[in-house]
Amino acid sequence: MNHAFDPLNLLLLAVAVVVFWKLRSVLGTRTGHEKTIEFPPVNDKPSPAPRQEPAPAAEQEEGVRIGLPEEEKPVWEGVAEEGSKLARVLEAIKEKDPAFSAQAFLDGARKAYEMIVTAFAEGDTRTLKPLLSPEVFAGFRQAIQDRKQRGETLDLTFIGLDDARIVDGELKGTLARLTVRFVSQIITVTRDSEGRIVDGDPNAVTEVIDVWTFERDVSSSDPNWTLIATESPEQESA
Repeated sequence: MNHAFDPLNLLLLAVAVVVFWKLRSVLGTRTGHEKTIEFPPVNDKPSPAPRQEPAPAAEQEEGVRIGLPEEEKPVWEGVAEEGSKLARVLEAIKEKDPAFSAQAFLDGARKAYEMIVTAFAEGDTRTLKPLLSPEVFAGFRQAIQDRKQRGETLDLTFIGLDDARIVDGELKGTLARLTVRFVSQIITVTRDSEGRIVDGDPNAVTEVIDVWTFERDVSSSDPNWTLIATESPEQESA
């Protein structure tokens, strides 16, 4: 049976064909070999800077070497004058013990000074013993015992250090000795068994000058220095 030709059906067919081909041209067809685009995750943080690859060896030969530490400063810098006896001693200690630092030694000496002065005033021999040589410890302990026998107490307020500097040094074999001059501000008051002041002034700050010598075997794994000698020169006027 013949059906009448409907122009509307032809128009709809034509539109369908055009739409199909346009979609095909945009989407294409999957063949199984396409690459998938991976989008980075979205966040509020800025993306990290791209990694800098090391420069070729030929480029590192010129100018500042990339990635190499700054040249180490001389061990005596800031502590002694170049070419002086003390500078040569510090260099010799550094040669024996590469980990030695004059500045680090001074920092430790400052802390040790306050600890020793405070412990002596308090009669704390347990704190003193590992910091002092046997000879110095014996002298400190005797002074503490004499003070107790007299019934006296020593009240000390450590205000602070005005100065601490290495003034001398020597190295004999592996035995190093460094002498430090300390200038401190301290309030001291000695009282008798009745609490009466027998020496010092609780309202007066006194400048105290001490010259102490520390010793250490630089071949030892023990990094601590020991106080081996003390001296109190005449106090200088402010």
